[in-house]
Amino acid sequence: MMRKVLQKLGKADETKDEQFEQCVQNFNKQLNEGTRLQKDLRTYLASVKAMHEASKKLNECLQEVYEPDWPGRDEASKIAENNDLLWMDYHQKLVDQALLTMDTYLGQFPDIKSRIAKRGRKLVDYDSARHHYASLQTAKKKDDTKIAKAEEELVKAQKVFEEMNVDLQEELPSLWNSRVGFYVNTFQSIAGLEENFHKEMSKLNQNLSDVLVGLEKQHGSNTFAVKAQPSDNAPAKGDKSPSPPPNGSPAATPEIRVNHEPEPASVASPGAALPKSPSQSSLPAVVAETFPAAVNGTVEGGSGAVRLDLPPGFMFKVQAQHDYTATDTDELQLKAGDVVLVIPFQNPEEQDEGWLMGVKESDWNQHKELEKCQGVFPENFTERVQ
Repeated sequence: MMRKVLQKLGKADETKDEQFEQCVQNFNKQLNEGTRLQKDLRTYLASVKAMHEASKKLNECLQEVYEPDWPGRDEASKIAENNDLLWMDYHQKLVDQALLTMDTYLGQFPDIKSRIAKRGRKLVDYDSARHHYASLQTAKKKDDTKIAKAEEELVKAQKVFEEMNVDLQEELPSLWNSRVGFYVNTFQSIAGLEENFHKEMSKLNQNLSDVLVGLEKQHGSNTFAVKAQPSDNAPAKGDKSPSPPPNGSPAATPEIRVNHEPEPASVASPGAALPKSPSQSSLPAVVAETFPAAVNGTVEGGSGAVRLDLPPGFMFKVQAQHDYTATDTDELQLKAGDVVLVIPFQNPEEQDEGWLMGVKESDWNQHKELEKCQGVFPENFTERVQ
């Protein structure tokens, strides 16, 4: 908007609050740390679930090979059941005591982030009203009517800004200080749950070991000793390392099939040795799939042109006519010529006059992540093109 241009040209004052700016930096740092922790916690939970499934299948395999007349079958079955329940209980407690708490903690950030951005816009309005009132006061020809109206607008803009500013000045330091207690409680919960889980799992493993020892005693004469057998291609014990292939050619490597097609049955019959051609001693062939090329936002070479996806709620396109430097984290940084896909505000009440919400077309085509790429920008810096 024009008042921001005036600020950058030095024709309007821009209020600076270094203490508040430090609070905003802390807020962004805290949000980034919390988001990373949430992501890593979800990865940890996914790993626990994967381990649960792997353990369950292993126990199912034991039950299948455990013959009915072998001693300890019922005990082994009960241990497998308790093993499954222990994994389920561990995962659920992690969700309840860590993940849900993490979600609640991060749930307070979006509203505060929105209010910080709105405070910035109201500060610009306040500075503009203050500058306008001061210019009327110092004009050679004073107009009392205009001065009175400008004073009324200044008082209104100041009141709106100060109400938002006071609330945030209290909330941001409190939120920043709360992070220590949150981190302590979260990691203490995870550590305690993991410690208890491994204690209980250790008991189950010991019980299973006792059952298997009993089985071994009953069938002691039939114990199967597993010994390592040398491979036909293994080097002799005296060799320090295997010899390189003859003629310096690389070792045979299976063909890589990117398209995952099955190996043709006619390539070689079991046990048959095919003569090697000179090409077979070179690097392995790679069979790669080819894909139709995308040109100007459409996919060529198919049955028809397919338009790339647009962001949800897309309304129209605009093109930046001037450079715009973002002054808040929720604003878009524009260069002249940038194309922006305009979308509606999630909350229409948050839209200020003269501002639009959108995502740069280049960012959308590259990332397809609306939450990270969207932002507000002044409408009068752009021109509608579609």
